[in-house]
Amino acid sequence: MKVIHLISGGDSGGAKTHVLSLLQNLNKTITAQLVCFRDGPFAEEARAMGIPTMICGGNNIPHLRRELTAYIKEGGYQLIHCHGSRANMIGALLRGPTGLPVISTVHSDYKLDYMGRPFARLTFGAINAWALRQLDYRIGVSDAMVDLLINRGFPPDRFYAIYNGIDFTPAPPQGERLAYLRGLGADVDENSVVVGIAARLNPVKDMSTLVRGFAVGHKTCSRLRLVIAGDGEERQKLGDLARELGVEKEVTFAGWISGGMDRFYSALDINALTSLSETFPYALTEGTRFHLATVATAVGGIPYLIDQDVNGYLFTPGDWQSLGHYLAALGNDDALRHEMGEKLYEKASSKFSIQSTVDTQLHIYEEIIRRHNRPKRDRDGVVICGAYGRGNAGDDAILEAILQEMRAIDPDMPITVLTKDPKATRLTYRVRTAGRMDVLTWKKAMRHAALYINGGGSLIQDVTSRRSLWFYLHNIQAAHKAGCKVQMYGCGIGPVLREQHRQLAARVLNASVDVITLREPDSLKELQSMGVTKPEILLTADPALTLPAANSDEIDSVLLRSGIPPRGNYLCFALRNWKGFEEKAPLFGQAAQYAYETYGLTPVFAAVEKHLDPVAGRLAAAGLKIPHYFLDDAGNAGTIIGALSRMQAVVSMRLHALIFAAGQGIPLAGVVYDPKVSAFLRYIGQENFQNLSSLTLERLKAMIDQAVGAPVSPEAQAAAVQKLRQTEQVNMETARRLLGK
Repeated sequence: MKVIHLISGGDSGGAKTHVLSLLQNLNKTITAQLVCFRDGPFAEEARAMGIPTMICGGNNIPHLRRELTAYIKEGGYQLIHCHGSRANMIGALLRGPTGLPVISTVHSDYKLDYMGRPFARLTFGAINAWALRQLDYRIGVSDAMVDLLINRGFPPDRFYAIYNGIDFTPAPPQGERLAYLRGLGADVDENSVVVGIAARLNPVKDMSTLVRGFAVGHKTCSRLRLVIAGDGEERQKLGDLARELGVEKEVTFAGWISGGMDRFYSALDINALTSLSETFPYALTEGTRFHLATVATAVGGIPYLIDQDVNGYLFTPGDWQSLGHYLAALGNDDALRHEMGEKLYEKASSKFSIQSTVDTQLHIYEEIIRRHNRPKRDRDGVVICGAYGRGNAGDDAILEAILQEMRAIDPDMPITVLTKDPKATRLTYRVRTAGRMDVLTWKKAMRHAALYINGGGSLIQDVTSRRSLWFYLHNIQAAHKAGCKVQMYGCGIGPVLREQHRQLAARVLNASVDVITLREPDSLKELQSMGVTKPEILLTADPALTLPAANSDEIDSVLLRSGIPPRGNYLCFALRNWKGFEEKAPLFGQAAQYAYETYGLTPVFAAVEKHLDPVAGRLAAAGLKIPHYFLDDAGNAGTIIGALSRMQAVVSMRLHALIFAAGQGIPLAGVVYDPKVSAFLRYIGQENFQNLSSLTLERLKAMIDQAVGAPVSPEAQAAAVQKLRQTEQVNMETARRLLGK
């Protein structure tokens, strides 16, 4: 593989470090040629590192274009990779004459690159903004950067994220720390806990918050000292602030330091960052190399590194009170400081090493070349429609699972999702989206797609809404008329109560659907009773069964954010405010009291649909005198599954809470507000459920007794779930067949 990298050559900071370390390591595997548009320290350093480097200077843009076009063609390069505004402009001009895919790594927010320089912003900034939109693909140096650009209208399916990686090879001994710190001017002794930061002293880094937070922390932890490495326009202002707050003796302004950053970080106890805006700063990963406890603002890609309360602390930009609290907590607890530093090192060294960065970059190159060479087809890809974008974790889990399976069939095919919240779905899943009412967009997508997927869940029913039924039936009909193959994917059917709706559904499904795959036998009976006979009908399982739990640290962080100790004995209630629930709500509170007194299980009221379910949880918990918790937003499917895996048992009205928990081997008790709940439990061979309308306290207690005291054997439940997971693969294989793959 041969890739040519374009860069101005005057770059510094994180972008410089990223490009040089990346190219040095890429050249161990492929040919990565560097082209700089000026000679100087950057190019000299590149040559010293053994990176093939060419200077292509001057301001004659047409000449540069011709020269580089000839060089690229003669050299047999396969990709053009740009870094920075000038490179992006040249890259955009090279797309046509070379016929190659052009990508750009976006190292910073292009709207902030020329802050305080209005003329440069109007010229170079505008050109860069234009050029970025002309390129084929973009790489953000964090998922947060990718999200930022998608929010600005860049195509979501032409983005990649690649994090700044560093070499985690243990550094050699750095010398005596106290002597070094005192050499910087710091007033330290053996008992001191040193907080450090290395950054430019400018408004974006918000050092005022750091100084204020340090002053707050120092009041309750007098051991704290602060060393600031760097210089800039705010130096005088920050010195005045330290004096005003009475910590001028404890705060050291070291200026730009010599001797390398390893020496600096090795002398610290706590690494801090207070920036208002970041991508994925080297300052944090360099600190993790020395196992430093870390406190940082929750901006850019930083939350992807730090799991709150697990391996570090995050705070909102400008919140010096929280910063001070965290600094004092770390300063006063040596064991906590050590534990957080070790956990952060474990995560960073495994996920954010330079080798991980290089491997990711190579994978991206391979995928882009494959996508670029993909044959053009009249019909390609899928349109997926379902109850997505409503904040319901069950429906969104179905979408996540379907997307994973479509990408397993063909990772490069275009996908469009019809959703209530196009923006949120676009950001979460990096797919093209269309709003439910954006008829022109989704009908256009249907005209180009090979397959339309009616995406899981109980979409064909008239209990919650007749308009919803009409919408899904109309879309199925429209997709068929547009020339798509149509699959209903791991669906639940019914109840369809009104006779005219049953006739309508039968007519549309018989005329417009190729294959219906069903998630349980009860839905098959419903289809048969309606007279749906024309489509091929297969019994499968719910796609969400295939999703795994998140990693342990992510789960811990989600629980801790809700005030829930991660390692407790819990009974989960996943409730829904359905017709008749308010009358029955006190029963759940009484049952929670019973479980706490009988089995020592603390109740957790968890939301599957975060906009609705917290109300049900609080109705049930009203008046509870025992400890209890609310998990109102457990995040994505992976973290919800992980949270449920920490429960001793789950009592649920929500179908997908039962599906998620079943997949983790957690004992179940179902409260049936819809036949789909009992249908799933029967499908896995369990009968521990009761209809909401006939629920009594004694029956609820008995269900808890069975789930906790005499559960279905974990082996039997695991075997039943595994069988369903294998059966679920029929969903994907059916889609593969309809796509002709």
